[in-house]
Amino acid sequence: MSATFTPAHRSLPVRADARWRRLFAAGSALLAALWLCGCSAPAPHSALAQIRARGTLRVVSLNTPTSYYLGTHGPQGFDYRLVSAFAQQLGVKLRIDPVLDDAAMRAALIQGRADLAAAQISADEPWRDAGQATVAYGDATQLVVRARDQARARSIAELCGARIVVRSDSPQARWLHALRDRGVPKLAWRELSPAEPDPLELLERGRADYALIDAREFDFARHLYPDVTVAFTLPRARPLQWVVRSDAPDLVAAANGFLTAARADGLVASIEQSSGSQSLQFDYLEALHFRHDIQQRLPELQALFQQAAQLSGLDWRLIAAVGYQESKWQMQAVSSDGARGIMMLTSEAASRIGVANRDNLRDNILGGARYLAQVLRTIPRHVPEPDRTWLALAAYNVGYGHLEDARVLTQKLGGNPDSWQDVRKQLPLLSEQQWYEQARRGYARGAEPAHFVEQVRQYLAVLEWFDTSPLAMHAPMRVLRAALLGNPPNYD
Repeated sequence: MSATFTPAHRSLPVRADARWRRLFAAGSALLAALWLCGCSAPAPHSALAQIRARGTLRVVSLNTPTSYYLGTHGPQGFDYRLVSAFAQQLGVKLRIDPVLDDAAMRAALIQGRADLAAAQISADEPWRDAGQATVAYGDATQLVVRARDQARARSIAELCGARIVVRSDSPQARWLHALRDRGVPKLAWRELSPAEPDPLELLERGRADYALIDAREFDFARHLYPDVTVAFTLPRARPLQWVVRSDAPDLVAAANGFLTAARADGLVASIEQSSGSQSLQFDYLEALHFRHDIQQRLPELQALFQQAAQLSGLDWRLIAAVGYQESKWQMQAVSSDGARGIMMLTSEAASRIGVANRDNLRDNILGGARYLAQVLRTIPRHVPEPDRTWLALAAYNVGYGHLEDARVLTQKLGGNPDSWQDVRKQLPLLSEQQWYEQARRGYARGAEPAHFVEQVRQYLAVLEWFDTSPLAMHAPMRVLRAALLGNPPNYD
């Protein structure tokens, strides 16, 4: 007699067997419900859930004028502004960790010390090994630049045999490697570590023939290195992306949604316009003189600017920038309307702030700072920074009443009276009869305060980035930042 195998559940009573099937069906339904819930909300251990639980988005970046730096109004830089808006959308605070180079940013992602990297990145293979790239939020035109007295190359072929310098582990260095691999074997270059001088510094010192740099960075750097100019533009712009840590697909999706919307609604364009120095006009001789005066005149005046800052509550670099625009830091300067000294104080302004002797260097600087602080207090407090400061500078130059006329006119013409960019467009109209007849205070040379503010902004941007400590006055910017972050500079 042969034995027959019977499944265990077949030996259960009929009632128990039915109960088992009902429990199995209920469990399956519960698992399905939980799966559906997981599709609509972050899982407890997802990246977004972790970020919201800690209340902070951790971002690693580079200490550069195009990415992140500490300016007069706090943190500045294109990438900082954009990632700040993303953190605000997530409802969390932003924490920026500035590091020396791309390799340090990638290490922070791999080690889980950062949620994303934001510093004008093009996500090539080394970056894809470190994390997940977002969609592009823009692109960067790349330039080949030279010293003004260097013969001008017009193509890649003409760079063969020349002394080329780029920053190590930079998009430009990787582009050169790819170009050589594609059949330009005679192309040679030197890659500079973060502790070495800036590529543009080497151009000016005659120690290199050409350097590769992004156009945005050059727009700023040319004010620091006026003897460097463009040779030609590389054929392709490179995409700009963020890179998110590898284990955070939900964060990548959120970042992609934000960046796509930011491009579509004009946020990226607005940040690009208002950050950095790309909108400012470049004057070669002016930039050359300013750099010379930073090195020669500023050391004698900086302590007074800092003292004025302590008494007025303003940033000393803003006071110094105003002083430079007014007089080029020359105490003997006198204007046609009788304004005098470094801050070009009029007798009326001096009387209002209690300065008895405008010809006294200390009194002139401290008095100008007090007057600027007084004007700043007249600007409505609801106006956000930095627009509030730019409007105050215009009022400092043309008078608060005329500024108010320009703000009223701006509003009449459909602009935002609290936006410097909008008011700046309308200020010149105060010199046209059809408009100044409608203004309460009448005619004003409105183009002058518009120019005044833009010039001050240009000088301020340079002073914010330029390390003005006595030991560093002649050092290149990248070396100074490397020293601050713990790497000793190497000038050889």
